[in-house]
Amino acid sequence: MLDLTRIAEAAQYEGGVSRRLFLATTAALAALPSLALQAQTPTRKVAFASNPFTLGVASGDPDDASVVLWTKLAPVPDDPDGGMKPEQYEVGWEIAEDEGMKKLVGQGKALAIPQLGHTVHVEAGGLKPDRWYFYRFHVGDAVSPVGRTRTLPPPDSRPDKLRFAFASCQHYEQGLYTAYSQMARDDVDLVFHLGDYIYEGPPREGLVRKHAGPARTRCRTLADYRLRHMQYRLDPLLHGMHAVCPWFVTWDDHEFENNYANDIQEEQRPGVEPEHPVDFLIRRASAYQVYYEMMPLRPRSLPHGPDMQLYRKASFGRLAEFFVLDTRQYRTDQPNGDGVKPLNEAALNPNNTLLGRKQKGWLQAGLITSTATWNVLAQQVMMAMVQFDTALRKGYAMDQWPGYAHERMALVQFLADRKVPNPVVLTGDIHCNWVNNLRVDDRVHDAPVVATEFVGTSISSGGNGSKELPEGAQKTLSANPCVQFFNRERGYVRCTVTPTLWTSDFVVVEDVTQPGGKITTRASFVVEAGKPGAKPA
Repeated sequence: MLDLTRIAEAAQYEGGVSRRLFLATTAALAALPSLALQAQTPTRKVAFASNPFTLGVASGDPDDASVVLWTKLAPVPDDPDGGMKPEQYEVGWEIAEDEGMKKLVGQGKALAIPQLGHTVHVEAGGLKPDRWYFYRFHVGDAVSPVGRTRTLPPPDSRPDKLRFAFASCQHYEQGLYTAYSQMARDDVDLVFHLGDYIYEGPPREGLVRKHAGPARTRCRTLADYRLRHMQYRLDPLLHGMHAVCPWFVTWDDHEFENNYANDIQEEQRPGVEPEHPVDFLIRRASAYQVYYEMMPLRPRSLPHGPDMQLYRKASFGRLAEFFVLDTRQYRTDQPNGDGVKPLNEAALNPNNTLLGRKQKGWLQAGLITSTATWNVLAQQVMMAMVQFDTALRKGYAMDQWPGYAHERMALVQFLADRKVPNPVVLTGDIHCNWVNNLRVDDRVHDAPVVATEFVGTSISSGGNGSKELPEGAQKTLSANPCVQFFNRERGYVRCTVTPTLWTSDFVVVEDVTQPGGKITTRASFVVEAGKPGAKPA
């Protein structure tokens, strides 16, 4: 058991909390998941009084020969332990060419262990490239639903088309996941989820649904985060969409804490006692572990204490290279105390970073060596340097790329100087749809366009939006020629990519507070290969 008093005293003695101190003092916490993977296979037979696969199945992080298959044993999903005893369970898995599971191409056994919340992450290998497969799990007499997944084309191939969707921000209390019902019908190859998969806040009354967990505080413990994730994954439309195709996931802030920056807490509200820095990192370790447990991630992403490797890339042949980024774990503190503020010396400070040194170097190396037609950054916060000018706020969003304007402009300059083919940025976070044509400095309106940014609205966060522009929005749009489209409805973005054309459809749900909300395509934009910038379809 961790001696938090001793950790806190050591931190105060050092005058703060260093990563080295934290990891050294909490070595048992950092090593626990790794040690768990060495557990011995049980031999006894098991039986469940109720379905242990209540959370469904999922797949993710495919390459051209393998894919991650995921499930979790949780016969009682409103219990932090899922109704499971603190024991190991042997789970069988199968992957086949047909939905009837007759033409098996792989099978095996994996352990569901209590240290990792009885989740299973199987790297199913030896698969053929660019193929659809079906998979399922079984434990005792229980059999999971059948999921569908696929491998990617060979890295040196030239696919004719890719169809995928991206989404973010699915606040359980504020709306239903109606958008996923249409996404499931879209027959996409892949889904990219760009963050805010859960929200960590306390339950509130009077909303569409109510969070489980602590009554008056946000998630704080491993049990809190597990319970919250299970509640979200219980939604049939969400876990149903996970079973349709593989997902690439990355987090933003609410998987842990709103607007945190690396090991720095959100700006404290008046009268609210700040959390001790050590407690903050211990809570981050819990949040990161549960995120790994609940997502179809490869074991290389297994967290070590408060650190977790999440940025990675994937090649859809030579059609598209995807760089999945982490703009939350390595960033410096938001300048100017966060919020919407002027683009002043603090915001332009070259020491500000969203990516961190190591991730930035990895990204630049990948962009230089990419042979893909389209080079895609799948990330969290808006890159366009939009100046807001309304009665309520005036300036630039410090939690987004403008708060890190020097690094942002250097990255776009890098894309231009290295002539990276057809850069496209996919973004979530802001609960609105945007289409932005990116320049090195968006304040210079006649500078050449370098890249295109598609920003997807929320699945449900913020409740119902509106297709009407809010008061003052037209003034903001007129002052920012980089913006080609703006919309506040809920939904996701569906993308169709060919060697010559990128098409983004903005799919919206008119009402997320009632079942059966009408779903329409509000707008479509295209980018022609070799011609940066989006135009209406």
